Amino acid sequence: MKRIFLFALAALLVSVVLPAKNLKGVKLPFAYSDTQFKNPFIDVDKTIKSPILCRYIHGGFDDGTRFSFYFPIEKADFKGRFFQYITPFPDSETSAQASPDYLSPIIFSIEHGSYFVETNEGGAIDLSNPNDGRDATIGAYRANAACAEFSRVVAKAIYDCERPYGYCYGGSGGAYRTTGGMESTEGIWDGSAPFVLGSPHAIPNVFGVRMNALRVLRDKMDDIVDALEPGGSGDPYATLNAEQRQVLQEATSMGFPIKSWYGWKNMDAHGFLVLYRSVVGADPSYFREDFWNKPGYLGFDNPPSLARDHVQVPAHITRILGQADAEQLGLVAPMNEADRGTADRAWASMGTEIKDKPVAYEIDQEVEMHTMGGDLIILSGAGEGQRLQVTEAKGRYVVLANVNTVQSLTYLKVGDRVQVDNSDWLAVETYYRHQMPTPDFYAWNQFRGYDNLPIYPQRPMLLGPMFTFAAAGCLPTGKIHGKMILCCSVWDREAFAWQGDWYRHKVEEYLGNATDDNFRLWYTDRATHGETDDPTEVVSYQSTLFQALLDLSDWVERGIIPSKTSAYEINDAQVMLSNDGRNRGGVQPVVTALVDGKERAEVAVGQQVKVHVTVDIPKGTGRVVKADWCLDDSKEFTLPVDLSRATYSADGEHVEFDTTMSYQKPGTYFATVLVHSERHGDANATQTFIPNLGKVRIVVK
Repeated sequence: MKRIFLFALAALLVSVVLPAKNLKGVKLPFAYSDTQFKNPFIDVDKTIKSPILCRYIHGGFDDGTRFSFYFPIEKADFKGRFFQYITPFPDSETSAQASPDYLSPIIFSIEHGSYFVETNEGGAIDLSNPNDGRDATIGAYRANAACAEFSRVVAKAIYDCERPYGYCYGGSGGAYRTTGGMESTEGIWDGSAPFVLGSPHAIPNVFGVRMNALRVLRDKMDDIVDALEPGGSGDPYATLNAEQRQVLQEATSMGFPIKSWYGWKNMDAHGFLVLYRSVVGADPSYFREDFWNKPGYLGFDNPPSLARDHVQVPAHITRILGQADAEQLGLVAPMNEADRGTADRAWASMGTEIKDKPVAYEIDQEVEMHTMGGDLIILSGAGEGQRLQVTEAKGRYVVLANVNTVQSLTYLKVGDRVQVDNSDWLAVETYYRHQMPTPDFYAWNQFRGYDNLPIYPQRPMLLGPMFTFAAAGCLPTGKIHGKMILCCSVWDREAFAWQGDWYRHKVEEYLGNATDDNFRLWYTDRATHGETDDPTEVVSYQSTLFQALLDLSDWVERGIIPSKTSAYEINDAQVMLSNDGRNRGGVQPVVTALVDGKERAEVAVGQQVKVHVTVDIPKGTGRVVKADWCLDDSKEFTLPVDLSRATYSADGEHVEFDTTMSYQKPGTYFATVLVHSERHGDANATQTFIPNLGKVRIVVK
């Protein structure tokens, strides 16, 4: 693969210094090596408060690339750097304006003396078609790089400054783009903080792992979760039959974080909705011939759960439902604008947007589909032989996925014959068994026999790298140019945590003894891919990411060494963090809550119980600034801890406190404490509050 290197050339060497006047319509001198990006223009230059007072400059290039720059108003407030967010998929260049204040990268950047950059990454692409003909490197990093360089020209015009330092960051698909940019360019970004990064073989395989387990284990998930909660049995396999045990072990060995099953009721197909038809189209013989008919494939074996869940139901369309009708029936929910461009939900906005488009159908047959997707095969009418992708079929309603084309939505009329069919979806759930990469992707080694050969038949093509290239414009190699703090989540359900370790080893292969001078891997415990769906189970990694950006800039600009890489071990593709909080590395505090040294207590109604909490903060990364309890199932932390009564070590990095509680009704309660640390002990710096949880099980009889 040809590698494209972009160099920061004459763009910042122009001797002409322009005044800080309004730049709308002003043609700034811009000499840049990538000739794809010519004739930059500025069409907006104004002061806005969205969400913080700043100077807003909008513009683009003549190829369709667009950018937004948000500058501190006063030169005295500018510290000579910018932060640039790289979205999971090409998106709007104004998406950051919709972020809530506590997550806003604009506020974060301005308050820390930086300007903020966001782009449309060259414009929307069809991620469901990796071979759509567009040069993937444009959306992957070239558009971002061109906008970053032009932002320096604008900064010089505004502040008459030297070259600003630049730092990019992005999560999920944006992490691929961030690492791709750092590997494929030089002199553009001085450092980066990719987060929740997958590997070249994550897509589509991680989705299949989860979907297969959710389908097979849906009647046992409550048992699994209870066993893994504090004070549980510790044996998630205790109530499973042979098929269920195999599926749970396989998913765990693939790297699905076993404790993350707590949220199973809210898990969905996630980004796989965009990719499903592409997988089927890339390997049609797997779906049409091999899976259902040849030994070595689950469809041929047809275990009880597969036979139970296989749906092929002929029916007629009796009603076409638009958004409003579907919402009224509880079939769909409106999309929140704040979801656009986030690591976890950017995929949801990829569907075609037309007014009053069909979003669901009523049919004349009852159907119950226990997969997270499938097909509505059209058997008559204008669209005969076509397929519409669906997400749900229950009762007499079939809900469409938000990825069908405008044309396909015109095919069906009332009275047309269709078939609700999840055959391909069932087949795709275990496609990962037949996609074995090289041994360094060690999660797949469970499928190697004693002779190191695959135990399942393998497909002729590995799809993961193809989809990764569509997202990143290159395949991650670890050959980075500049410093990097990679932030990964231990409970990540979409980018399994071991993939951060995989990338770390690729960096080590390239940098060797220089790795510690340029790279860190920080894991956040109890964090997922993006959502904090249950605040008593998981925490957000956003503040860790913001702290990583600040530490990255200190590392580059001032030579201040950041906290070391997290201390962890890989056990059966599960990331196991060290229990030694002060020497764990990273920046997250380690919180332990116990009753008489145990995670479980049994008490009588009204009996007081004392919970002892210890907090250890990695060396040099901060002080405890806040702690609050949630004592019931409200999911709200309403009982603050008086930290003035806590016991502190001399350096303030070890904290202990006790809380006494009682319950007036029988039941099982999980008392959960949420603890925040902050680098400078600043109780007002909420964007850099680093959270973690401790919890105990209290059984009241």
